[in-house]
Amino acid sequence: MSDFLPDLTFVTPARGRGPGPFGRAVLVLLWVGMCVLPAVLAVPDLRLATGRTGTPGTLTVLSCADLGHGRYDCKGRFTPDSGGPAVAVDASPDSEAGDVLRARLTPEGDRAAPDGTKGVLAALALPAVGLGGIGFLPYVLLYWSGARRRARRTAVAAGCVITAAGALLTVVGMVAAYS
Repeated sequence: MSDFLPDLTFVTPARGRGPGPFGRAVLVLLWVGMCVLPAVLAVPDLRLATGRTGTPGTLTVLSCADLGHGRYDCKGRFTPDSGGPAVAVDASPDSEAGDVLRARLTPEGDRAAPDGTKGVLAALALPAVGLGGIGFLPYVLLYWSGARRRARRTAVAAGCVITAAGALLTVVGMVAAYS
């Protein structure tokens, strides 16, 4: 390795307040996008868990196949409350064979997900990750704008609270999903 060191050029970045205005705008847009995207992706599951869409009924998990690397493929039978015929569906990968739970059948009819409190908490786990991720964005914006130290400290305190709330809600949602 030392034979190649003379050929490498080391560049020390100039001290400054970060990227320029265009770079800052791009970073903020990417940051907001990465934190809002989980909430957008969770909308169908939240609508299902809150009863706004889907058919209510009972899901019986029949089998779960281990796909390796901690991944599972679970199959089940969904029986609608209306008394219609049972439907073969994909069950949540956090299920276990033999589980019987209240669920809702997706409008497509291919998957059943838990409803009620368990389903809502499980569906909120993904947006909570985005909430935790956006917690310190106000601090970064204040830092770049040259705001006073006191305002930045307040933003750090708020960021800690928001990130902790996001982490707590993520853990609660994961516990609800896997219990």
